[in-house]
Amino acid sequence: MRWAADAVATMREGARVRLDYSAQSLWRVDRMIEEIRREEPPYAAVENVLRDLGAYAGEVIVRQTGAEWWASGGEHWVRTPDGRLWDPVDEARRCFGGHGSLRLLCRDATARG
Repeated sequence: MRWAADAVATMREGARVRLDYSAQSLWRVDRMIEEIRREEPPYAAVENVLRDLGAYAGEVIVRQTGAEWWASGGEHWVRTPDGRLWDPVDEARRCFGGHGSLRLLCRDATARG
């Protein structure tokens, strides 16, 4: 997904953070979102960054599980092979609000049910 690639490029160039599509890299993403949240920017100023970081987490899940992206009405989800739907973009928004974790979302999505 293009948004995930945008997140990787932005983090590499702007924050000098390398993202490698591993589940472990989501620790860094969660910390970056927490740092952004502490700066208290208006949501509109970080909306696209959060979308891109959520898409990055979704792409991690896709690569780890063989999941696929689903889109409808402007919303994007990841559907894992077991049929569960995950919303990593919304989870990134929840992280910004102090109530989510992309690392934990990935852990749950990749866990064998």
